[in-house]
Amino acid sequence: MIPWVHLDTAVMRGGGGELKLMRRGAEFSIMSGAIELMNSRVSGSEEALATLTCARIGDRPAPHLLIGGFGMGFTLRAALDVLPGDASVTLSELVPEVIAWGRGPMAHISGPCLEDPRLSVIEGDVGALIRSADAAYDAILLDVDNGPGGLSRRGNDRLYDRPGLAAARRALRPDGILAVWSSAPDAAFNRRLGDAGFSFEETQVRASARRRGARHTIWLARA
Repeated sequence: MIPWVHLDTAVMRGGGGELKLMRRGAEFSIMSGAIELMNSRVSGSEEALATLTCARIGDRPAPHLLIGGFGMGFTLRAALDVLPGDASVTLSELVPEVIAWGRGPMAHISGPCLEDPRLSVIEGDVGALIRSADAAYDAILLDVDNGPGGLSRRGNDRLYDRPGLAAARRALRPDGILAVWSSAPDAAFNRRLGDAGFSFEETQVRASARRRGARHTIWLARA
């Protein structure tokens, strides 16, 4: 068996521990401690987060999307593939090394998406961008941590609590979409979405683009 090789380590802000980039042959993995957060072989639900969202914002002119979390670039790449030329995308990534990995050892996975002229990259907390915005985005896509149940960083919970959802609703333009990725369903999050005034769909998507593997959860909440 091909062994895993440790390529790099990133320390997360706010006491969130470490992220490790691992490689085994052509396969890459990002780990938080002993827990695998993402793997280059599994991209279906991350891509669905983008394509399902873009389908629901339709053909509105010059759409502006905010994406929280780069990961391995699957969501960003899928969004840019279907968005029109007049779109703009703001990507917020808290850990600068993750962007460096996408431009370095995993550049063949993320492709040219980080150099797309429609993209602005901000190295910082997506929650701060959301809280400072007023009707700025047609869609906000959150693939941060393990979903509404935080895993790697306690501060991520602020995105999904009641004040966080109220801030997201203010940051969206009329009829905008808040899209949230999660490794599992979360009944308490359903209630918080409703309390925040969102109408929403909850859908289960296979982790693999080949419709195999675990099922992940995506919420598509309309402001």
